[in-house]
Amino acid sequence: MPCLNEAETLAICVDKALAALRANNIAGEVIVADNGSTDGSQAIAQQHGALVIPVPVRGYGAALSAGIQASRGTYVLMADADDSYEFAHIPRFLSELRGGADLVMGNRFQGGIGPKAMPPLHRYLGNPVLSVLGRLLFHAPVGDFHCGIRGFRKDAYERLGLRTTGMEFASEMVVKASLLGQKISEVPTTLKKDGRSRPPHLRTWRDGWRHLRFLLMYSPRWLFLFPGLALMILGLGLMAWLLPAERPLGRVNLGVDTLAYAAAAVLLGFQLVFFGVAAKVFAVTEGLLPEDESFDRWFRYITLETGLIVGVLLLLAGVCIAISSVMAWSHTGYGPLPPVQMMRRTLPAMLCLMLGTEVCFGSFFLSLLGLKRR
Repeated sequence: MPCLNEAETLAICVDKALAALRANNIAGEVIVADNGSTDGSQAIAQQHGALVIPVPVRGYGAALSAGIQASRGTYVLMADADDSYEFAHIPRFLSELRGGADLVMGNRFQGGIGPKAMPPLHRYLGNPVLSVLGRLLFHAPVGDFHCGIRGFRKDAYERLGLRTTGMEFASEMVVKASLLGQKISEVPTTLKKDGRSRPPHLRTWRDGWRHLRFLLMYSPRWLFLFPGLALMILGLGLMAWLLPAERPLGRVNLGVDTLAYAAAAVLLGFQLVFFGVAAKVFAVTEGLLPEDESFDRWFRYITLETGLIVGVLLLLAGVCIAISSVMAWSHTGYGPLPPVQMMRRTLPAMLCLMLGTEVCFGSFFLSLLGLKRR
């Protein structure tokens, strides 16, 4: 149990947890990871039979991490110390863990949410939206992504290598378990209004944004790669359509102005794709994300040398188009030229030159990121 000034409810939670262990003949211990309480929570926990672990680093994740590391059991159950969760449901989690699950999530929407236990904004918007995103981005088979009571194998937890120290810790656990292919299951649990007289530590908008930001940062494909590819495909298709001549679209004609925006879309799309690849390389080399076999397969072919060859070819294409433009200009005696006609050459030339330069230098940057660190 992570704890920060939970004197009002801590004794109840410790007693309920110990009672659940005794009633079900489960050999276990109750650990309170104290995050610097000033209301006597530490003494209360000890008096009621819990082991207190002082955690100087502030943060929900820091407290949980220290408590989990101090635990001696094969399985660990984490839950808040605010008397909102039902410790009598411990056997549900343990049964799934003994059946082979690595992580067992509680699902409050299946078990029941009591009156005033969850703010309407959390119940009908925040949690459902973030849970849907978790299933979409990481294929996590979880319907209640942010349930505060969950169980897991300690050895499976240690393989995750969790890094965050704040509220994102709970999301990171599910995300990494999904990415590593660990077996995740759910059991119904309940949530009732907590027994504290003070407001909860959770801040709706701040912590909701932190969770959303974390989910996006841990999925470079959805944050960078897919939007970038979509922009590039759209831009290239539009350029191919508009390069020969103006095209009617309803009551308007699309010409070189639209062509310029299409070229910008290609360039912006490439930069997003590059950010996505760079983020993935950095995250894997730093251990933030697990190794990805499909990603590694691509990089057997996409090397520094391949990138340089592609970049040089793009530069040459841009130079050739630019030379053809100058030659066309020379045929007019270097006099005035039709701007629309010349823009159909100038824009592709500029795009090839800029993309070629970015591909060459980007290849060096990715190679630098991918260097193995000791």
